[in-house]
Amino acid sequence: MLAGVETDILGEGLKRVQADIDSLFDALLPVPEDTSARLIEAMRYAAIGGGKRVRPLLVVSTASMFGVSRDAALRAGAAIEAIHVYSLIHDDLPCMDDDDLRHGKPTLHKVYDEATAVLAGDALHALAFEILAEEETSTDPFVRSELIATLGKASGMHGMAGGQMMDMVADEEGVTYDLQAITRLQQLKTGALLAASVEMGAVLGRVAPQGRAHLRAYARDIGLAFQIADDLLDVEGDVEKAGKALRKDSEQGKQTFVTLMGVDKAREQARALVDQAIGHLSSHGPEADILRALARFIVERDR
Repeated sequence: MLAGVETDILGEGLKRVQADIDSLFDALLPVPEDTSARLIEAMRYAAIGGGKRVRPLLVVSTASMFGVSRDAALRAGAAIEAIHVYSLIHDDLPCMDDDDLRHGKPTLHKVYDEATAVLAGDALHALAFEILAEEETSTDPFVRSELIATLGKASGMHGMAGGQMMDMVADEEGVTYDLQAITRLQQLKTGALLAASVEMGAVLGRVAPQGRAHLRAYARDIGLAFQIADDLLDVEGDVEKAGKALRKDSEQGKQTFVTLMGVDKAREQARALVDQAIGHLSSHGPEADILRALARFIVERDR
């Protein structure tokens, strides 16, 4: 359970990063006075004022442990959030998950149209790498290059997109996944961006690759815990609190951690992963408290 102090630390951290990321997207996405305005308005609709901003908080919190300026970390956080938002726009399309609700409001293609939604997702994907390539993110070209490579791998065929493909194939008749395959799917679809968030914070801090092993382990464990918690929410959650459609996995007959393990064992596994993740931070002191609190929050959230 989150203690009172942890709740305060995390609540303040989330509130601050949500405001900062919204402000940054507002500055990055001015609406032009020409007919491309519809695209930028759609990007703003999807990117501003929605989501928990867990990924930017992971970037900022990890980077702060190594003395990185908040402005630089926020830019990297905005880049990874742009990728996350683009993926949600595309996931919600009729050709994918066909959802009508996201973050408690109509999905982008419902407010605009499918073609605009595709373009908005594409443009947010491009914006992510534009942000990372700019000197405002880091004056060191090697750091910028590694940030770009990290996010590219996490979002592409070896990460989120690959996991989404596995998830789509799971809908095909006769395809069944065991626990190992589901774990692999979720490590790619959900875990890769969470892991990249932590990794990018360390990259900004110029931590050598061999010095990031414990952070990678932390990120791997919270990534799986996050997805198990999502699967539990799909079964037990409140639609109004979640701000999105629930029960879809069971209605579609999808295999998840919950269907394979059962509710009680899935919840137990999520909590064990969180304890394990926190254990990976034992070499850090109070500077890692927000990462510890975030790990616990992942399994206790209601949306």
